Amino acid sequence: MNDDQGAPVRLDLAYRSAALEAASSEGVDLLVIGGGVVGAGAALDAATRGLRVALVEAGDWGGGTSSRSSRLIHGGIRYLEQMDFALVREALVEQGLLLRRLAPHLVRPVRFLYPVQRGLPERLYVGTGMAMYDAFRFTRGRRLPLPPHKHLGRAEVLREMPGLDPGAVRGGLAYYDGQVDDARLVVTLARTAAALGARVISRARVVDLLRSGGWVAGARVRDELTGEEREIRARAVVNATGVWTAQMQALSPARPTLRVTMSKGVHLLVDRDRIDASMGLLLRTDRSVLFVIPWGRRWLIGTTDTPYTGDPAHPTVDSEDVSYLLDNVNRVLARPLRREDILGVYAGLRPLVAAGDGGPTTKLSREHVVETLEPGFTMIAGGKLTTYRVMARDVVDAALADASVAAPPSRTAEVPLVGARRWRAARELAYELCRPAGLADDATERLLWRYGDRLLDLLHLIDADAELGEPVADGHDALLAEARYAVEAEGALTLEDVLTRRLRLTGEVDDLSEEHLERVAAVVGEPLGWSEERRREEVSAYLAERAREREGAGLPPSAGEGAPDGRAVVGGRQA
Repeated sequence: MNDDQGAPVRLDLAYRSAALEAASSEGVDLLVIGGGVVGAGAALDAATRGLRVALVEAGDWGGGTSSRSSRLIHGGIRYLEQMDFALVREALVEQGLLLRRLAPHLVRPVRFLYPVQRGLPERLYVGTGMAMYDAFRFTRGRRLPLPPHKHLGRAEVLREMPGLDPGAVRGGLAYYDGQVDDARLVVTLARTAAALGARVISRARVVDLLRSGGWVAGARVRDELTGEEREIRARAVVNATGVWTAQMQALSPARPTLRVTMSKGVHLLVDRDRIDASMGLLLRTDRSVLFVIPWGRRWLIGTTDTPYTGDPAHPTVDSEDVSYLLDNVNRVLARPLRREDILGVYAGLRPLVAAGDGGPTTKLSREHVVETLEPGFTMIAGGKLTTYRVMARDVVDAALADASVAAPPSRTAEVPLVGARRWRAARELAYELCRPAGLADDATERLLWRYGDRLLDLLHLIDADAELGEPVADGHDALLAEARYAVEAEGALTLEDVLTRRLRLTGEVDDLSEEHLERVAAVVGEPLGWSEERRREEVSAYLAERAREREGAGLPPSAGEGAPDGRAVVGGRQA
């Protein structure tokens, strides 16, 4: 096997049906449960070793924690203060791999300012940490591909960041990290695994474990589209379900070995014009740190870090979360943000391995833990988005060792993800290729940094149907072709999958009316075989979910509530 895995597999309904049939009829070497970043990474890891692999996910790819992060690929500069140097260095090495080789089309450099507010002692303290951060970027005598940090005086800070309150800053330190569309990373991992032969199946819920001779030998899986149950036999099973770890452990008679604490992280989205700044912000709070992250036409503000005991499928944003974020960011802004400025909110849950003393989640380690619950059943919890590849390698190693399955070592450090193999050529030719399709440069830029060398797939769709070259909504770069591609190639099965995780429009487009939603539902419903009634149901469900999110956070309503002429209101603004 070589790194050239050929054309990516299209994760459409036909593929899903065939993959489920093959996995259940033929059996596999390794069954991975959980289609977040770690589970998808584990499936890819095992596939690169030449193993027969099945990956099952109860919902959508990355539908839980892995699509609700701060969208950063970073070392975790705050962990230096906790003396967790090994974790920071490991994460920075992984960051470099993603930027340089594995996913340069998905991971981009992003510049941040740490504003100095208390003078020289603070500057020296933070500067020492950032110097260590820079030093950890070196590996095997080679510097990883981001510039070093830089000290800025007060005047220079205010020139680059006019939106800051002059009385709140005395200078600053600028540094670089990486950012990624986390949901897109997960689906790209799943597609790369599928291209190497893994059977990847979403909407397939594990309802029980299979056993043979005292070993876990697979799982009973329910097809959430048909209700049919199938057995997938496996020589080893990996549980990578994150915040659902307890539910999976409950399927085993063995005493639970991992206690996962859920930590809630809340994020807000506001217009870029609300903060006049040339880079993001890193702010210290009384609990942790807070980021203001440039994200296309928006600022992404987060995050909180508080214990959560509710339903992991529906983490809630409450008014207190919003107040905490606004209060902390407004400490340094010349023009404070208001609730009315918030276009969208979301909450994610971190699956942290619990400490014995039940202390605050901010103090829990972000290290991952791998344990075997019973023979044939290996579990992983903890960790962070940036180190998914290391986590995947470690859990596959442990599962194979437990089951005495011989296989080569991990090769994922060498295997580019779908879209990355011809990245340099795609970057050089993208604008020339997209102009005949009538695409503006900003639309091309979006496609390039989301699809890499698979940008041609989108152009083929537009060539076949010119209407697909139109934007989903006026003033936004996302194209209808992306919505079609989401269901024909990327495994999306609902309107929520398409808009929230594939196109990233939820909370980011403030003029997405019900008419726009119906148009998208028509585009994606055709290959999915939706009736007109089903399309209306999908639109209603999407709007209801947005209304629930905003009501819980104490924000202006959506889905037409409060609109005098009955038109939908999304993001608190009349559409």
